[in-house]
Amino acid sequence: MSVRPALAAYLDRIGLAAAPAPDAAGLLAVQAAHRQHIPFENIDVRLGAPIPTDPGAIADKLVGRRRGGFCFEHNRLLSDRLAAMGFANRLLLARVTFGDPPDLPPLTHCLLLVTLADGARMIADAGFGGTYCPPLPLVDGAEATSGDLARHRLRRIGAPGTLPGEWLLERLGPPETTDGRGRSHADWEQQYAFDLAEVAPADLMMGSHFASTHPSARHVNCHVASRVLPDGFVSLLDRQFTRYRAGQPMERRAVDDVDDYRDLLAREIGIDLPRDALARLPLWSAGT
Repeated sequence: MSVRPALAAYLDRIGLAAAPAPDAAGLLAVQAAHRQHIPFENIDVRLGAPIPTDPGAIADKLVGRRRGGFCFEHNRLLSDRLAAMGFANRLLLARVTFGDPPDLPPLTHCLLLVTLADGARMIADAGFGGTYCPPLPLVDGAEATSGDLARHRLRRIGAPGTLPGEWLLERLGPPETTDGRGRSHADWEQQYAFDLAEVAPADLMMGSHFASTHPSARHVNCHVASRVLPDGFVSLLDRQFTRYRAGQPMERRAVDDVDDYRDLLAREIGIDLPRDALARLPLWSAGT
């Protein structure tokens, strides 16, 4: 597929009639549309299916087959399509610190560093399934507020090459608009740390492989699917469904069975899969 049809298919998938200008407002529009239309999900991980790392295979899954994916899929697709729109960008790797892990985590998340035409640098991320953060200028203390009214802050915490990273993304907002790892309405919580080191394709493949196969990895130990709403967040975390919209009562309930799960997945998240595939998820194993 050539660049032009690929870009047209992507814009249709995320509900935009045309590519926006390659500026800060355009980046905000593309990332928000991406996350509101392409779900985050790890169903293939839990089914033991291979996770694509080739850009064409990722586009076929997320655009052609209208599936979702996790960060290495989402942000590879976002990077390629932003480049086609005129946004200079490259991928970075990050350590997820959301939920206060006990040890220094590995580099199992990716995000984008975008350089605008005026030279300004911003971070963008359509692949963090636990929350939603709008694009932020790469400036110490930069803040943005998402549609669920959560605040997000970027802080410079170290020199290049130091651990856990040079930059830290933080969040302050309702825990209900997270995938269950958010804990406080009142305190800034760490989301992930990163630096600006160049990333090779092999580094991305290694991060994706660890995140989808290692026994300690989150995606190997839970079932998650989520979608950003213009003013909130909807998620399926194992057998719990949550929907939150700013200014409205939160809805939370248990998922009854595989049929209920399939209905919620299709109606609320936007993923339509056969019942027999979903019935094979470890979610329905005894003791899960």
